[in-house]
Amino acid sequence: MKVTRSALVAVVAFIAALVMASPSSAVAAKFHSVDSSVSNSGALVVSFDERGLGNGNIDYTLTADASAVYACINGGGQHPQAANKETVNGDVSAAGSFESRNGRVQASLSAGPISAGGFTCPNGQRLVLAAVSYSNILLTDTTNGTSVSVPDTSRVFFAV
Repeated sequence: MKVTRSALVAVVAFIAALVMASPSSAVAAKFHSVDSSVSNSGALVVSFDERGLGNGNIDYTLTADASAVYACINGGGQHPQAANKETVNGDVSAAGSFESRNGRVQASLSAGPISAGGFTCPNGQRLVLAAVSYSNILLTDTTNGTSVSVPDTSRVFFAV
């Protein structure tokens, strides 16, 4: 069998291109699923499944706008009709690094809730997180430059 010189050069060039290709050029990172919820402590929890990743650790950031209502509850578990509640607004964020397994990361990140600040209750009442909501939630894979908007979520703990 006679191999032409140009065919041999083409095969060698092709093999060299495969060997020298960077791993990141083969990565096609994409969020397969993402979900948001509020934990019992009032924290935003974003669970996700990202696929098409290379090997190694993948870094993520989570950001959101948060609103929390804090209230005073009496010994009977009731919110007095006085104006002893306060709404606070702010930003929450979290970061994490997860190891890609078979080109996939399945994980969760949590952020918040925002603090009640200096809001306090009178004697005989306790401070509680009555409700919390999160909006403009964004999850970013900072390793691969991929982001996804996450559905808003909220939870009411006490009707005030």
